[in-house]
Amino acid sequence: MKLLILNGPNLNMLGVREPDIYGNTTYDALCEMLQIHAAQIGVQIECRQSNHEGVLVDLIQQAYGTTDGIVINPGAYTHTSIALLDALKAVGLPAVEVHISDPDQREAFRKVSFIRNACVKTIKGHGIAGYSEAMDFLKRYIENDS
Repeated sequence: MKLLILNGPNLNMLGVREPDIYGNTTYDALCEMLQIHAAQIGVQIECRQSNHEGVLVDLIQQAYGTTDGIVINPGAYTHTSIALLDALKAVGLPAVEVHISDPDQREAFRKVSFIRNACVKTIKGHGIAGYSEAMDFLKRYIENDS
């Protein structure tokens, strides 16, 4: 089983950007942690990040036929991107939306998620552990759907 772990804008700045909200773990350390977790649960992952909406759309489209599911933290695009929503719907892969913080506990504009409409689950406010939770969930979801 192969999962795409996709991160949107500013997530490459983990460990630097607002550590009181997002913690001190760097993006590279997050990817290393997820590779270890993937090996433990018997899945392959590809960790990708982009600050550019079109690149994220391309990565979602490239997952079609090569990937079994997507863990996506779209960052600020959560609240603005119909293009990411449409890409997720187009490929039809099970996806889990992840947020390190809980957007519902932050500014009002962060409470709207366009992405959620194409996801089988949302995990929010669990810190970076939410990514591992999403991987575990997707593995079970995909195995049960087969």
